[in-house]
Amino acid sequence: MIIWLASYPKSGNTYLRCFLASYFFSDDGKFEFDQLLKIHQFPNLKFSKFKSDSKVQASQNWIYNQNSFFNKNDLNIVKTHNCLTPFENNEFTTNNETLGAIYIVRDPRNVITSLTNHYSLSYEEAFNYMIDDNASLLQTSYENDFSNFTNLNSWSNHYKSWKNNTDFKTLFIKYEDFESRKEETFLSIINFINKLKNINSNIDENKFLNSIKSTNFSNLKNKEKNEGFSESMYSQKTGKKVNFFNLGFNNRWQKILPNNIKEKIYSKFNDELVELGYLNE
Repeated sequence: MIIWLASYPKSGNTYLRCFLASYFFSDDGKFEFDQLLKIHQFPNLKFSKFKSDSKVQASQNWIYNQNSFFNKNDLNIVKTHNCLTPFENNEFTTNNETLGAIYIVRDPRNVITSLTNHYSLSYEEAFNYMIDDNASLLQTSYENDFSNFTNLNSWSNHYKSWKNNTDFKTLFIKYEDFESRKEETFLSIINFINKLKNINSNIDENKFLNSIKSTNFSNLKNKEKNEGFSESMYSQKTGKKVNFFNLGFNNRWQKILPNNIKEKIYSKFNDELVELGYLNE
């Protein structure tokens, strides 16, 4: 069955994938980019049995494709940016396909600064994207196949859809804890996965520490610089590749976010900022 690594884009999903890939899919906990191939992303063209001619048809195939490609007896750690809110009455997943989920939430004031870099957007464009209930990640790939369609929704609805889910167990992680409580946070994630899989194994301490060390942000940034990273995108403005691992924990909204955008985020996401304790940080 599937254990989802879920998040709104630019919230630390890839950082967590790197750590889990190095811990679960290496012999010594030393990270290499090709280990990420063990943690797939869904929706995805390669996990689609049939061509989808529309977003609606793609959503109708989500559960069928999960059952077709992910063996229920295997450990399937799968990344997604999909909202859990049904799209045109089509569920993204159910407890028949899903064992559990890890959801990463990040301060939206830092999400927006990361979005502007990754997608080459202005702050206004990024903010409008984050409040758009119809937002999606979509690549109309080969012959207009919509199988990559990801129902993103707004930042708030995305977070609440996973938060309010009761169909399967979900571990909520704040991105900021990867910096302030790193070992404790990663340990809780491994224990959560092991418990879901009914694995009664002790933590391999040497492998655990190697995984943390080899996937720290500066190492990932240097690795991308020296080896390249297939998930980085090309800027629509310059045509050059944008660094995927950009600022990381040095992304401090207090220093770079324009005041008018701060006020818009406070106005739109105040309830979530309070609930998550971000107004006190």
